[in-house]
Amino acid sequence: MKEILSGNEAIARGAFEAGCRVACAYPGTPSTEILENTVNYKEIDSSWAPNEKVALEVGIGASFGGGRALVTMKHVGVNVAADPLFTLSYTGVNGGLVLVTADDPEMHSSQNEQDNRNYAKFAKIPMLEPSDSQECKEFTRLGFEISEQYDTPVMLRTTTRISHSKSIVELNDRVTGLPEPKLVKNAAKLVMLPGNARVRHPLVEERMVNLAKDGATMALNRLELRNPAMGIITSGVCYQYVREVLPEASTLKLGMIHPLPTELIREFAAKVEKLYVVEELDPFIEEQVKSLGITVIGKDILPVCGELTPGRIRNAFGLPEPAATVAGKLPGRPPNMCPGCPHRGVFFALNQLKAYVTGDIGCYTLGFMPPLSAMDTCVCMGASIGMATGVSKVVSEEERKRVVAVIGDSTFLHTGINGLMDMVYNNSSATVVILDNRITAMTGRQDNPASGFTLMDDPTHNIDFPLLCKSLGVKHIRVVNPFDLEQTRRVLQEEMARPEPSVIITDKPCVLVKREGVFVKGVELVVEVDKCTSCRVCLKIGCPAIEWRPAEGKKGKAYIDPLLCTGCDVCRQLCKFEAIGRAK
Repeated sequence: MKEILSGNEAIARGAFEAGCRVACAYPGTPSTEILENTVNYKEIDSSWAPNEKVALEVGIGASFGGGRALVTMKHVGVNVAADPLFTLSYTGVNGGLVLVTADDPEMHSSQNEQDNRNYAKFAKIPMLEPSDSQECKEFTRLGFEISEQYDTPVMLRTTTRISHSKSIVELNDRVTGLPEPKLVKNAAKLVMLPGNARVRHPLVEERMVNLAKDGATMALNRLELRNPAMGIITSGVCYQYVREVLPEASTLKLGMIHPLPTELIREFAAKVEKLYVVEELDPFIEEQVKSLGITVIGKDILPVCGELTPGRIRNAFGLPEPAATVAGKLPGRPPNMCPGCPHRGVFFALNQLKAYVTGDIGCYTLGFMPPLSAMDTCVCMGASIGMATGVSKVVSEEERKRVVAVIGDSTFLHTGINGLMDMVYNNSSATVVILDNRITAMTGRQDNPASGFTLMDDPTHNIDFPLLCKSLGVKHIRVVNPFDLEQTRRVLQEEMARPEPSVIITDKPCVLVKREGVFVKGVELVVEVDKCTSCRVCLKIGCPAIEWRPAEGKKGKAYIDPLLCTGCDVCRQLCKFEAIGRAK
């Protein structure tokens, strides 16, 4: 049986076919859909974790218990999970463990462009990289087998293009006959005290030597000999681009990119006249090939920044571009908060108060965009509160009153709690706004520990944010309706003036949450043209539902699209001329 699957769907299918028992993740583009598909296989216990470190620790526990485990995250999530990952390399596994890192060349949805192939080398664990959806499925299955055969976690690297592109996948049945999970004590292997770790380290080094040697005969690394004038070493989506742009070139397609099959590389280099490496981001393969004493061309002609495309590869090799297939330039589509987003009023008020806003990762990062223009920093998940603490320690008392940290509900639970704990513990003073829209919105509305539901859609305990903040020692906690501009502005102003930590919690759900009873659409708003003075104040909130329509002989008038308006009422509160009212 065959189906057309995305790379993420194929990885989920591969985990199912491999007999995976546990799948755990924190959602992050471009990896999110993997867990949203494993949940369709009831044989796999699938769950969202509060962050990537916890997700990996759940996977490690399942592996130690004898079950196969899949853990997925986007590339920056591996930074959060790195602590257990590096020691897991020493302990090894019981049941197979595959860790998916979904990298994001070109930063389509990320704050940096790190190349996580370096993590495999740094942690001394094997890494596989598929080139299409079929390989996503097969490499996931193979990853579990390599994990158990070599007693190691295995990283599976995808990129945005592999994660989201679709191709034909041949489906197979779920494997049978795997050992039943059971508790087996093996403290010398799994308790990483220094004495035990010293014994394990040489085994890790031996494992990598064996993998490099065995990689020369593994089917996932293959020679494709065509014209010997040009040889290209490549992997992942770049293999597809090379085959499209340079169909006559000989290729060494690497499916295991760490450790590299050095003997296979030497064999390939000897069979071609000129050798190239085509890879995205860092010269990861290129540098290792050069260390073998082999002359190779790579980043001499290819960019180190951004993703590769067929066009960029053509340009690097001096080939002409094909005839254009799209006439004219496509219009830009800058990101924007949705109509009726509960974050919009908060950022409007922060802008009006001239706050210095330390931001975080989520939909609300769009508060940086004009016309709201109300975010001053954004580094990584959970950093906003710690940065607010740091800023407040060095600026004057008057400037300290302008410092506000904003953080979403899921991000606060991910890594924000410790920042607030530190703020209270060290007697720092700044205002923290927890934007609780009751969902992990940016990555596609996934549930989190505050939403009241699990990934399996089972009802569960939901975190009480005021009670949690109180338990950390915060004395001043306010809950506001972010659609009430006057209340939001007043509460912000009051709490920003306090000489001690305070927390404001906004309490309205994401407009895209489909769960019954979570979001109730309001009555749509309309512009009374005769009352509109063309002042354009309503445009300052940047709502996509508000258009500016030309009027004959006049400056133009505001218009509210009834198909987009959610009736949030923010624009009506802004209009001093009462030109915006509710539809009758």
